[in-house]
Amino acid sequence: MSFQDQLRSLFVDESQIPDEFRIEEVHQREYLSNGEMKPWDGDVTEVYSPVCLPTPNGLKRKLIGTYPVCTEKEAMEALDAAIAAYDNGRGEWPTMSLDQRIKCMEKFVYKMIEQRTLVVKLLMWEIGKSYADSAKEFDRTVEYINATIDGLKDIDRQSSRFEMAEGIIAQIRRSPIGVVLCMGPFNYPLNETFTTLIPALIMGNTLLFKPPKHGTLLHYPLLRAFQEAFPKGVVNTIYGRGADVTPGLMQTGKINVLAFIGSSKVANGLKKSHPKINRLRAVLSLDAKNAAIVTKHADLKLAVSECILGSLSFNGQRCTAIKMIFVHKEVADEFLRLLGESVSNLKIGLPWEKDVKITPLPEPHKPDYLKECIDDAAANGARVMNENGGVTSESFVFPAVIYPVNDKMKLYREEQFGPVIPVVPYESIEEPIQYQIDSPHGMQVSIFSNDAREISSLIDPFVNLVSRVNINAQCQRGPDVFPFTGRKDSAEGTLSVHDALRSFSIRSLVATKLNDTNKQIINEIVHDNDSNFLSTKFIL
Repeated sequence: MSFQDQLRSLFVDESQIPDEFRIEEVHQREYLSNGEMKPWDGDVTEVYSPVCLPTPNGLKRKLIGTYPVCTEKEAMEALDAAIAAYDNGRGEWPTMSLDQRIKCMEKFVYKMIEQRTLVVKLLMWEIGKSYADSAKEFDRTVEYINATIDGLKDIDRQSSRFEMAEGIIAQIRRSPIGVVLCMGPFNYPLNETFTTLIPALIMGNTLLFKPPKHGTLLHYPLLRAFQEAFPKGVVNTIYGRGADVTPGLMQTGKINVLAFIGSSKVANGLKKSHPKINRLRAVLSLDAKNAAIVTKHADLKLAVSECILGSLSFNGQRCTAIKMIFVHKEVADEFLRLLGESVSNLKIGLPWEKDVKITPLPEPHKPDYLKECIDDAAANGARVMNENGGVTSESFVFPAVIYPVNDKMKLYREEQFGPVIPVVPYESIEEPIQYQIDSPHGMQVSIFSNDAREISSLIDPFVNLVSRVNINAQCQRGPDVFPFTGRKDSAEGTLSVHDALRSFSIRSLVATKLNDTNKQIINEIVHDNDSNFLSTKFIL
């Protein structure tokens, strides 16, 4: 049996899928807008899983559900609802006290956890993520929300006092910005979406939320939690083709913040649609082509272990994935041998299988694109270094190590976002540095070496080229308390628990001249709890 046939045989009949992982079709015929679950009887999009099932006509992707294809009309109605709920900053939500907003968020988390089983199952079936990683994504998202609540309390505690300077007394707090358009990615459709949605929400903004193309259905079980936890019009969902519904929203000029995780091309188009870009705040996490540099002083076993994690976790479909490896020529042969062995030992299979590492790819076009990249590399002097590398069957693509990669190849420039590992040999350390200088991306780099002086000589140039330098470790986002951003085309704004709260708010202050009359006025307002902003309440 050929390896391709072996891959094909991994797709089993539905009767062989364990009961706890089988899924009933989810047909969504409603959406959340202006505090109501509004019925939908228009066009729908069929959702097919990357998991294929045997049929009399061969392997076919399993239909797991449908969701609404709304139009610009419904999007504009959602925008109107968000604008009304914000009410120029006078709405119930933006003027609500922080402790009340926190109570609403805690209610949402409670209701969200009730849907864990279904959301995790939909993560597996919609995007092919392993059960372990799907459960981890859900649980990490809950942890992120709780950490955001704690972070907000911390910020508020620091703001609960008055400051005095040059005869002026003031209280400085953070206040919301307005209406936020929130759009997340397919690879972490729950977690990454919520890393912008949750801080934007808890800071008092109102939301338009558009789920990603792949990973839409898994948000459906959470809509009622949003509806029941937050005031009318605070959270509104938008469905439909992005090209049809989002440009019109931006053209109104009524979107105050664009929170987007995806490609820089799409982000640039959305920003240009806004009539007053100077008034638009953008929080963006975009393209990345993170490099790893393996020097001749590296612990090769450690480097291989971290590079495997970095380049192939969730099939390499992460913005923080290692997408290019530079290895010193003196150690290239041994590194490639160890890398090939490690790739061969990875378990490929269906999402519910224990210890599975390589799963089906959600994007239908991705296997063809990866083959195109591999063929292009071969035409320009590289070859597949590991056994069965690049072999494809339906949505399965076995990881391919490609060497030696050069600047004539697509893999040198393009973000492959899949299980292909380009390896570039180098002699002078100036080569990977120059690569980063010339790259349009600037998110992270990983440096592998046990020579402290060598590492120190690389830290200083790279911290000014990327936003995070990892020493003897893979590129990654977490911990969530650390800043997450990028340079050049890779990001705009900074995300982390505290940074995100700041990104979706602005510092506002109430100030007055320090005299007896004004002291009495302020003391009276604070004593009588007449203002949610001007207050010395301390949230524990």
